[in-house]
Amino acid sequence: MDVIIVFRNKKMFYTAITLLTLIIVVNLPYPHDVSFGESVASKLNIPIQSSMGFHYLGISSIILFFASLFLLNNSLEKYNGRMLVLAFILFTAAPSMIVGTFQKTLATGVYAVHYEKDRSNCQFNMIDEDTLRGECELHFVNHSRDEVEFTIEFHERYFFDGVKQAETLMNEGTPNVVRLHKKERRTVRIEKNIDVSTMENHIEGGNSSGVYIIIKSGDKVREL
Repeated sequence: MDVIIVFRNKKMFYTAITLLTLIIVVNLPYPHDVSFGESVASKLNIPIQSSMGFHYLGISSIILFFASLFLLNNSLEKYNGRMLVLAFILFTAAPSMIVGTFQKTLATGVYAVHYEKDRSNCQFNMIDEDTLRGECELHFVNHSRDEVEFTIEFHERYFFDGVKQAETLMNEGTPNVVRLHKKERRTVRIEKNIDVSTMENHIEGGNSSGVYIIIKSGDKVREL
């Protein structure tokens, strides 16, 4: 059975589609771990969060999304429910699908590397009074048809006064260099003995997951 869309107001329909497309683009989680809109706002020195913790971009996206649903619903004579469900699916699923498709088809170098942050973790233990042992397992997929080499720098996404360093201690010593073959999926294990004898305040053990990293290859940098 063919579905024939009957418009009540075409201008309103196209405005709704334009708003929905804008929201999807702004919320693309690429090339960094944050959304595309946040990356652009950061480069332009536009504040994205208030001192009270309100996330301007997120609130704006939700407002525009409901505005697009309102316009979409009032622009059609029938099948309104189906279109609203489709719009909701696009709003929630399209950003990650678009990024995945781009990485598998057009992206090259580090831009084709997918980092599975939710599966990645680090463990720390003191092996003597001056040495901290750090072991991290990071999961990567290289969607490129070429070999990719990059360095890994650990960083703390949220760092406050009085909070002890953890993952960033893994930046001590030699650089963390990784080479992935074409279309390779691999778990990268980084192990280091860290001299903490000169550190007044350091962790003595613990586990962490969802590890934040920065990967670099030449002048190409991605915060993941």
